[in-house]
Amino acid sequence: MSKQINQNKLIVDPSRIPNHVAIIMDGNGRWAQKRHLPRIAGHKQGMETVKTVTKAASKLGVKVLTLYAFSTENWKRPTDEVSFLMGLPVKFFNNFIPELIENNVQVKVMGLIDQLPPKTQQAVRNAIADTSQCTGMILNFALNYGSRLDIKLAVQQIASEAKAGKVDPQKIDDAMISNHLMTGFLGDFQDPDLLIRTSGEERISNFLLWQIAYSELVFTDTLWPDFDGVNLSQMIEEYQQRDRRFGGLNNSK
Repeated sequence: MSKQINQNKLIVDPSRIPNHVAIIMDGNGRWAQKRHLPRIAGHKQGMETVKTVTKAASKLGVKVLTLYAFSTENWKRPTDEVSFLMGLPVKFFNNFIPELIENNVQVKVMGLIDQLPPKTQQAVRNAIADTSQCTGMILNFALNYGSRLDIKLAVQQIASEAKAGKVDPQKIDDAMISNHLMTGFLGDFQDPDLLIRTSGEERISNFLLWQIAYSELVFTDTLWPDFDGVNLSQMIEEYQQRDRRFGGLNNSK
């Protein structure tokens, strides 16, 4: 029998840690509003939570942590808020990269990076390069990402390959589509085992729509800036209590 982790009375089985955890980080604005602070204060605190949760996930043995940092729809927000959000990766990576390297965490970013401000693009590229030799958990940021766009671009690429005679349309299958999506570089870990959304909202918001076909979904009322390693363990404990059948039957029950 595997030894279990008891963390603040939580029982997490280390042999059944989800390989890929994806999180919709929601509630920064409400966290700030409750404290009569500007929304940007919530985003700033939310970045501290990213650090805490990244280290906790790595310690638990998660292989990939994908965080929904900025969607293609977030450009609709007020200009000053968007400007602040675009500056966060610069500050975040500048002071967190040494800790990421110390924890053997590799940074990856998916989304339309070339549409970001130059300083943000440079911070992203530097973080990817600086952690490229790390072999532990992948910290994957979805930045300027939208799932419908992801699927559309994959379909366009496959169609172009088919037109060029490189792909037989009759042989297009799930694996081919998955490999053409922005998560394709994750190989066996492309699809999240567990999707978490904070703040009490219970919707997917255009995040990894293809990839979460069989993910376990867990929603929590905790606002993202208040989320921590204990909360993560709670979500994983709930995940471990689920019966994952992938459309089939569990013969052990």
